[in-house]
Parts: sequence; structure tokens; C-alpha cells
Amino acid sequence: MEIKVLKNIMKRNEDRAAVNRNLFDRFGVLAVNMMSSPGAGKTTILEKTVSELQDSLKIAVIEGDLMTSRDAERIHRYGVPVVQINTEGGCHLDANMVNRALEELDLENLNVIIIENVGNLVCPGAFDLGEHFKIVVGSVPEGDDKPEKYPLMFQESKACILNKIDLLEYSNFNEEKFTNDVQSLNPDIKIFRMSAISGEGLAEWCHWLKKEALEVRKLGK
Repeated sequence: MEIKVLKNIMKRNEDRAAVNRNLFDRFGVLAVNMMSSPGAGKTTILEKTVSELQDSLKIAVIEGDLMTSRDAERIHRYGVPVVQINTEGGCHLDANMVNRALEELDLENLNVIIIENVGNLVCPGAFDLGEHFKIVVGSVPEGDDKPEKYPLMFQESKACILNKIDLLEYSNFNEEKFTNDVQSLNPDIKIFRMSAISGEGLAEWCHWLKKEALEVRKLGK
């Protein structure tokens, strides 16, 4: 019985994800699902990304959080559309939640939607939101063993951001091990070294994201 229920849940999610994907493709909007554990720095990366790209791309953000709207308030200061989704204890966003959030966005006038998922390295990787690809964010203070412990997140992602590299000299984080583990799980993954606080690595990430957005735009409108 439990297996049947789970299959039904996943099937409904996949159906709604297909609806979302068709919307993104029809309007030529790149949709990115950004995932990480709590505290890895997703919101700071988003702030810096929006600040860097908002003059050349029309960006919106969908914020997933358990209870608060604090991250959405941080993004709102940059003057871009932002929609808050509170899961009220749920460990991830699902495609239906994102579909409802899209009703509040003007897809006709957007190039990129970045979905900041709930901070969790387990559930979000298993749920398709209709995004074009997933991004997983790791950080130096978390330790270099996250790829081994949570392989699905890295297997499912097109890119990995290793954040807080400014702290490498103060930790025992083994960057070579981390990189090798990530690439063994996903040989095609793109890895960005970044310090969102100092801005190191931000330009390379933003250049790549902009290129991806322009490719989707060509295929859309």
C-alpha cells in the first residue's frame, strides 16, 4: 500500500512538472532548481547573481522555506520579482507548489527563474519541478564528504558550486577529494569554486548562467 501511494505521489508530481516545463519552454525562460543543505550560502549566491545579471537578464526568484519569508525579503531588496513558498514543515518543494507560484509571475517578461529549494540534501533531488536543470551548492564548512553521503543531489545536478572557498585555509576540507567524488558521481558536471562573500568565482558562474539562459531563449520564443 505504501509503495502504491508513493508511486501515485511521484506520478502526480511528474505530470505537473511536465506542465511547468512546457510553460518555461514556451516562453523561453530558463528555470534553475538550486539545492543545498541549510547554511551553504544559496541566498547570498542568489543576491550576488541577481545584482550581477539584472541589467542584462530579467530574473525572478521563487523562494522555498519551511516557515519564514526572510530569504524572499533579502531578494526583494534588489527589485526583482520574488514569490515565497512556505512548505510548513515539508522538506522540499514539489511541482504543484511551483506551478501555483508561476501564476504570480509574468513569464512573458522573464529570462530566468531561479528556484531556491528548501535547505535539504535528501528530498529535493528526487522531485522534478519542471526545471531545465538542478544546481547543488556545497560549502567548505560542511566538510568534503557530502557527495559520498548524498550522491543523488550530485548525480542529478548539471552544476555544483563549492561556496565559501575563502575558508579553505582555516579548515581541513580536502578540495581534491570533494572534486574527485563529485566527478566520479557525475563526470559531466560543471564545478564552480566560489566565495559569495568576497565575489571570487562569481563572474565565471554568472557568465555560464547567462549563456544557458540565452540558449533557452533561442529555443523558446
